[in-house]
Amino acid sequence: MNVKTDLLFVRVSLLILILVSASDFLTGEDFRFFYREGDRFRILSEVQQNVYINENYQYSTEMLNRIQVEILRTEGERGFYEVQYQHSVEGRSGLAEAYQLDRQYSAEFWRDSLGRYDIEDGFFVPTVRDVPVFPGRDLQPGDTWSAPGYEVHDLRDGFGISDAYRFSMPVSYRYVGPVERDGIELHHIEIEYNIYYRENVPRGSGPYLYLITGRAVQNMYFDSLLGRPHSYDEVYDIMLHLSDGTNVRYEGTARAVVIESEDLDRNALRTELEQALDDLGIEDSEVIEDERGVTISLENIQFSADSARLLSSEVDKLEKIASILSRYPDRDILVSGHTALAGTAAGRQQLSEQRARAVVEYLISLGVRERANIMYQGFGAERPVASNNTPEGMSRNRRVEITILEN
Repeated sequence: MNVKTDLLFVRVSLLILILVSASDFLTGEDFRFFYREGDRFRILSEVQQNVYINENYQYSTEMLNRIQVEILRTEGERGFYEVQYQHSVEGRSGLAEAYQLDRQYSAEFWRDSLGRYDIEDGFFVPTVRDVPVFPGRDLQPGDTWSAPGYEVHDLRDGFGISDAYRFSMPVSYRYVGPVERDGIELHHIEIEYNIYYRENVPRGSGPYLYLITGRAVQNMYFDSLLGRPHSYDEVYDIMLHLSDGTNVRYEGTARAVVIESEDLDRNALRTELEQALDDLGIEDSEVIEDERGVTISLENIQFSADSARLLSSEVDKLEKIASILSRYPDRDILVSGHTALAGTAAGRQQLSEQRARAVVEYLISLGVRERANIMYQGFGAERPVASNNTPEGMSRNRRVEITILEN
């Protein structure tokens, strides 16, 4: 058997802008997608997943999907989407838990008023497509309909399949009716599909995937006043059957919420952060503005030698940084770790990740963000800001960057 047991079967259902148009409840609800050029929002999806091989439990993991969506333009009743997707996996250390940025994707596509995609081959996201597709007629509570949908997965790791892996499935829908959640009236739609897809031509290296079976049940909630989705929750159980007799099973739950946020005034935020750092006397720091957002770079941040344990002086510094970050509670945060050029590449990478995680976990413990709103990554010595040929340059390269993210 040649299967990587750390393979993550990623559930990425893209919640998209929806307008519910109906004159009143008695005439039914005619659900359709509606697009406004320039609309931007983000989706946070948390997944809890168990993995089994031949029905023997292997491990459990939690994943965070952060999806940024913008409607670039409209054409008739279609909208053209630009999607930036960040996938994170949990990393556990100490008393807090943090998500590590694992991989990033992007995609562009059209979607029509009923929900059907027009997307080029090669994009790995969204995973679930043509779901939901609406029937284009008034719906009363209890009404049902069906339409084909499909999923696309990234199976490059573990299965050696280089292209986006696609399979179709019939999808069943039921309009449950209006419900109240979070103090507002929403519209509840049940979505269910069974998967049975056989691969006739082997793809990938080693034992090849020839059959996918499974089931997914989703509850979606729409806010008809805003004309946008509110949230969804999902239960899934999917099995991958390999030619050597191995079965890899993924079962889990997922939940997601759409979050509205105003565009970030980067220039104003940069000025505010520079003033705050100066007022608090935080030395060896710099504020950088780029397309991701606005970053506080803390140079020469001190840890115990070759470890991720913060020195007491740095704890005090992070508490001051936490007081600054708490002023912007509606923005997600990314913490990046960097090292000087010392030791092995693998050792530097691991140390940079551990130190970034230590910072994130401390900020979580201070209540700066919930763990779904902050993540970390490490770059080792790949992105120096100074020469590693001098002690001063190495000190500058041993840094942690804290980015207040756009959208």
